[in-house]
Amino acid sequence: MNFEFSEDQNMLRDQASRFLAENCPPATVRRVLESDDDYDAELWGKVVEMGWTAAVIPEELGGLGLSYLELCVIAEELGRACAPVPFSSSVYLATEALLMAGSQAQKETWLPRLAAGEVIGTFALAEGPGETTAKSLATKAAGGKLSGTKVPVPDAGIANLAVVVAAHDGGDGAALYLVDMAQDGVSVSPVPTFDPTRGHGRLVLDGAAAEPLGKPGEGWALAQKLLDRAAVLFAWEQVGGAQAALEQAREYALGRYAFGRPIASYQAIKHKLATMYVKNTLARSNCYFGAWALNTNAAELPVAAATARVSATQAYYFASKENIQTHGGMGYTWEFDCQFFYRRAKLLSVAIGSERQWQNKLITAVEHSNAA
Repeated sequence: MNFEFSEDQNMLRDQASRFLAENCPPATVRRVLESDDDYDAELWGKVVEMGWTAAVIPEELGGLGLSYLELCVIAEELGRACAPVPFSSSVYLATEALLMAGSQAQKETWLPRLAAGEVIGTFALAEGPGETTAKSLATKAAGGKLSGTKVPVPDAGIANLAVVVAAHDGGDGAALYLVDMAQDGVSVSPVPTFDPTRGHGRLVLDGAAAEPLGKPGEGWALAQKLLDRAAVLFAWEQVGGAQAALEQAREYALGRYAFGRPIASYQAIKHKLATMYVKNTLARSNCYFGAWALNTNAAELPVAAATARVSATQAYYFASKENIQTHGGMGYTWEFDCQFFYRRAKLLSVAIGSERQWQNKLITAVEHSNAA
């Protein structure tokens, strides 16, 4: 089985790489990091113009009708650039939730606007520290109104639409709801994170009007399916960042001299770079498996998603950490760009659940697969 991308998909990669090199250099990331902005609005507008937000949305709903393989390519390049845009929240999560569970009317209302960048979406699951489960959900619906607190919510401060997971009596104990953020009963306050180039917030719902998404009582199963699908795309972002961190470390090691020779010639540095390469390659291999499972909606998706997620999380953290170490005493300073990858690696490692949670998901998925 060939897991490599096609010639057209690699052409898309080259186009995305050139676009981001021109429009999202390190200076763009630093500008957002050093400001109070949650994202780079100008870059986001250009990303929308490229059609990336419309990639997998069907043509009849304002999208491009591309496959998930193309979206994986885009995700990797966005990760390589540490792009400060709400792409994952709006595309991997909100758009995907509507594609997966939305009624025809809901799709016709929201998907063309998400595709055109008129609306930014987000997904609100967590309700504080620790793992969120169906039994721990405190956000509740009554009479078409939602009340509760969600924190942290990615891009909450700029989102126009939220997919909210709330408790439900009966079924699997949860339901999904669509919430228009521009209404009374919705308030958002910023939550500081380790990576300020991706804004997060506390979403407080106080009798906010909400519309069911999918069948109530099946919300937890839908949320887990959504997370599996998003995990593959997040993993490709992580692999892109890990590869960029490796390349940055290699470039510095070749150009930095100590005792009359490049530090890349010393065994300790060689071992760092070699281990980074091995972890990145393993993660990429698992991401190919995930991309195939996502694109074909294969029964193996839960295993493939968890495998890709765990290996990509480990690879990105290791590469970002060793990149700083390769740069030595200067690597941890504010003036160097190593921090961009380290910050993003830490943020993405918990974006849709911690590594430990995904390890547990992998064990469970393998057990179910073997039982079947």
